[in-house]
Amino acid sequence: MKTFLLAAAVCMAGLPGTGYAKAQPAPSDAGVFAAATAIQPKVVAWRRDIHQHPELSNQEVRTAKLVADHLRRLGFEVRAGVAKNGVIGVLRGGRPGRTIALRADMDALPVAEKNDLPFASKATAQWNGETVPVMHACGHDAHVAMLMGAAEVLASMKAGLTGTVVFVFQPAEEGALGVETWGAAQMLKENAFASPKPDAFFGIHVVPGKAGSLNWRSGPFMAGADSWELAVRGHQTHGGLPWLGIDAASVAADIVTSFNQLAARQMEVSKAPTVLSVGQIKLGVRHNIIPGQFDMSGTLRTFDPEMRKFVLARMEAAIKSMEVKYGVQSTFKLILSLPVTTNSAALSMQLAPTLERAAPGLARGDADFVMGSEDFAEYEKVAPIFFAHLGIGESAPNHSPAFILDETALEVGVRAQVFTVLDFLNGPAIKVN
Repeated sequence: MKTFLLAAAVCMAGLPGTGYAKAQPAPSDAGVFAAATAIQPKVVAWRRDIHQHPELSNQEVRTAKLVADHLRRLGFEVRAGVAKNGVIGVLRGGRPGRTIALRADMDALPVAEKNDLPFASKATAQWNGETVPVMHACGHDAHVAMLMGAAEVLASMKAGLTGTVVFVFQPAEEGALGVETWGAAQMLKENAFASPKPDAFFGIHVVPGKAGSLNWRSGPFMAGADSWELAVRGHQTHGGLPWLGIDAASVAADIVTSFNQLAARQMEVSKAPTVLSVGQIKLGVRHNIIPGQFDMSGTLRTFDPEMRKFVLARMEAAIKSMEVKYGVQSTFKLILSLPVTTNSAALSMQLAPTLERAAPGLARGDADFVMGSEDFAEYEKVAPIFFAHLGIGESAPNHSPAFILDETALEVGVRAQVFTVLDFLNGPAIKVN
């Protein structure tokens, strides 16, 4: 990876004509804990409000207004409408120095909530031409609320900050329909971080696990993801006359079997975690018509670029063999590729004691590889990144209609973000590679 040198902050505090206030002492750990405790009722209220009013990708209008209004009240420089509904707030500290970006994603999922909560979602929205239920089944409501809380805490410490904090409230992390780029990639496409340019990006995501625990790993942490589509065209026929057509259902079954055999017997699993899954098959109209075509889609999750190339080549070879075997025509394409979320080794080393202070006895830097993916990885194109997981108690997995969280963990998330800013901006310069 290209080497970055994060320059040490120039201390100009109290110098005539500089425009910077006299240096203020950094808040104590006890002060940060007290501030996070004090803001917790607001964080919980924000989270419940956002949870009750979820919005799908690129539809986050209400959430964006809530965030922008809050940041403006705090006196931040605010840009709204970034990447459609994104909001960026800038807090400039009392002294010049480095810049760190904190990110929260805002969008919800087309999921029908199955939790018995007074603030459970009953919302619906339009998605792919259908009316669908909407739920914050991935915890982005918590991400927004925690970052709003961290923003308020850090605003109260402005005079003691050496540098700048960029608060990134990102839309469409889960993906959007009908556009080529969305979420983090669209923010980069719009050059949203040209000024001030962050020297590092920090992100946090809630997951099932011991409430208030923080987990991460240096280097590759979350998988890269390729979303793929396959269209196969054969020849429809009567259900009683299969020899007069080309049975698309049989082709689909054969391809699923081939892909599963590839995953089970051809991938070198000892090299790097790799997962190939079929998620959707559309074929057939009624019981007595043998379908002549189908559309299939799925995901490939990888950590190693050579493994990725190997699997994609084997997938295409399996599809070509089906064309010969059945006489069908096919089109295979990748529709989205996300890079591996790779935590900077230098940031991991610097922030390990920081997160231990935020979650005493509950911080681990040796987390397992995570096969889920994150478009947070896109920010590495701007600056080194660090991403951590926050445990929110026993729960069904993310994206489940029964996903639920222990709100006591939100206070830890606020502390983690505040401590990260203080230690990165006010700490020694580090060489990030």
